[in-house]
Amino acid sequence: MKFNLIALITVTTLGLTSGAIAQDSMAGHDMSTMGQEPAASTLPDICRSGGEMSAMSMGGAMAMDEAHTALMAGMDKMNNEMMTGGMAKDIDVAFVCSMIPHHQGAIDMAKAELQYGDDEWAKEMAQKVISAQEQEIADMLAWLAKQPK
Repeated sequence: MKFNLIALITVTTLGLTSGAIAQDSMAGHDMSTMGQEPAASTLPDICRSGGEMSAMSMGGAMAMDEAHTALMAGMDKMNNEMMTGGMAKDIDVAFVCSMIPHHQGAIDMAKAELQYGDDEWAKEMAQKVISAQEQEIADMLAWLAKQPK
């Protein structure tokens, strides 16, 4: 009887921890692309002159100057809020809810360009991004306000 009880506890414990281990091993992975070929990057080579984020996120440290730190600030917040918004039950609401932080991220990046950039064309583009994205966020918030709760 004592052996059966110990065996039952062992099997139950292993079953519970193996699920947690499997779940933890998937943390930080994009579950939507599991089993699919990785998407080809659409970035031109010049955009990769600073290195790959995937290499940096796998243990490589990266020291950034103040301008790059400002450009990247809030990316985790944006990504987390996009993922949260994208989980809304209604797909239309999920789309809009995930687009709001996406647009806010673009605004934040554009503000960093205005503060630190020195190219006039890039600064003009940043101002256009801010104006367009602020209007689109306002439109999305107005649409969401009309949706049934």
